Amino acid sequence: MKTGLMYDSRFLKHDPGETHPESPSRLEVSYRHLENLPWFSSLSLFSPRAAEEEWIATVHSPDYIHHVKTICASGQTLLDTPDVGISRDSFEIAKLAVGGAFGLADQMMAEKIQNGFALLRPPGHHAENGMAMGFCIFNTIAVLARYLQKKHHLDKVLILDWDAHHGNGTQHTFEEDPSVFYMSLHQFPFYPGTGDERETGIGRGKGSTLNCPMRARSGDDDYQTVFREKILPAVDAFKPDAILISAGFDAHRFDPLANLYLSTNFFGWMSERMVEAAERHAKGRLISILEGGYNLGVLPQCIAKHIGALSGHVAPA
Repeated sequence: MKTGLMYDSRFLKHDPGETHPESPSRLEVSYRHLENLPWFSSLSLFSPRAAEEEWIATVHSPDYIHHVKTICASGQTLLDTPDVGISRDSFEIAKLAVGGAFGLADQMMAEKIQNGFALLRPPGHHAENGMAMGFCIFNTIAVLARYLQKKHHLDKVLILDWDAHHGNGTQHTFEEDPSVFYMSLHQFPFYPGTGDERETGIGRGKGSTLNCPMRARSGDDDYQTVFREKILPAVDAFKPDAILISAGFDAHRFDPLANLYLSTNFFGWMSERMVEAAERHAKGRLISILEGGYNLGVLPQCIAKHIGALSGHVAPA
């Protein structure tokens, strides 16, 4: 089966501000780079539909959803925190991002694709139940996990977050739920301040959160050690029915918003390990979603390495 790629130029309409690092250019340059790869035509391309608000409400409070709709419609340029820039289109585009992830899930569960990558914005993993933060409006990957459980009746979903910044919103959504295992590698201490290794879940969810804080300047060897000693054994013990990846690429050594030192090729290495894990436990079911990554020169190459691993192709160095 093929690898799916979800993208739509409508994602460029979300405008957080002229100097904001989460710019529309991130998607423009990345998609243009992918189009020029020799194996691009082998991917199954999908356009998104907007998610219904009822699905978004499985993670976010109805009051918050109404708040986002109202603030965007009013023409204000900030939502909740100074780092979440918005425009009039941002509410609809955030719903489109969630719906795009749903589309990949539907195609995967219908066995029309094996796995898929969602080239979308705005990112989502910092968004809390009732608050936007860290460039994020709706927590797309968290809503997708609930969608897979409630719409497609999967029991156990695993979320791996390798963005340089800890996914506080995703962790808080599932920290009391043993059916969703959240694991994260992230720079620590660093924004947003969460993600200490002692945060392992609450109540019934104790043990279903795995934080792997990485010191500044950690590189490929450091990450590989953590993968082999912590991440992969935890995946094998959990035996998920589907794997989701919060695929941020801001842990790259040249990214301006973090101080980690991963190489471009290492994102391919991590992706290969998760493809193998999905094949062992989840019938190959894997969906990844773009989170961070702000160097316009290296982001397209990292994404190509990632999709290349999902699809069994080698992206040029």
